[in-house]
Amino acid sequence: MHDTTDQHLFERVLQDNDQLADENRHHFDDMGAYVVNFMSAPGAGKTTLILELAKRLKDKLSVSVIEGDMVGDLDAERLRTAGVSAFQISTGRSCHLDAAMIARLLHATPHPEGQMIIIENVGNLVCPAEFPLGEHLRIVLLSVTEGDDKPIKYPVIFHNCDAVVLTKTDLIDHVDFNFETVEKTVKALNPKVELFKVSTKNGDGLDEFLAWLEARHSITLTASAV
Repeated sequence: MHDTTDQHLFERVLQDNDQLADENRHHFDDMGAYVVNFMSAPGAGKTTLILELAKRLKDKLSVSVIEGDMVGDLDAERLRTAGVSAFQISTGRSCHLDAAMIARLLHATPHPEGQMIIIENVGNLVCPAEFPLGEHLRIVLLSVTEGDDKPIKYPVIFHNCDAVVLTKTDLIDHVDFNFETVEKTVKALNPKVELFKVSTKNGDGLDEFLAWLEARHSITLTASAV
């Protein structure tokens, strides 16, 4: 009986989150903002990749970042120091951002603005998977240093994303990681997913990933205008 009650409560939490995420999406659309949710385990390189993307996009699009961390604002300060507009959400004991946290920030003063808003979710391969935030695009980062078994161990987050970015590829010769294994597993979970291999260290794959990101941005804007 207790397990059944807990399950019903969790399902209600998810339903409420989904409803608020839809409202957030409408809010973002009204703002003219394209929103990308970056998810990964800790240390996969989200902040570094976001910094690189912001640098490459600055002459094309206005970009701001919503930075989610359980405690501390080191990543947000790192972004601000680099000249990127960043807004901190401290989640406390929660291991993920949720739609309510995003909604509160959107109604605060000041709040994130820009043609592209990047959300850096809390480092975790479990909790963020089931909590949409109102984003237009969901991207999962997986560093080669984490091992190629992560999509098998944490299938939900890889099933519920638009792209998987394999990071720190410059270290591939020093770790046990098989690209083909990951691609096969991820494609079985999510046939429509896009896969990219990037290194912020030497720049490999960044142009291809950025071109895809800009194309998705343009497609969404065109669809919204119809």
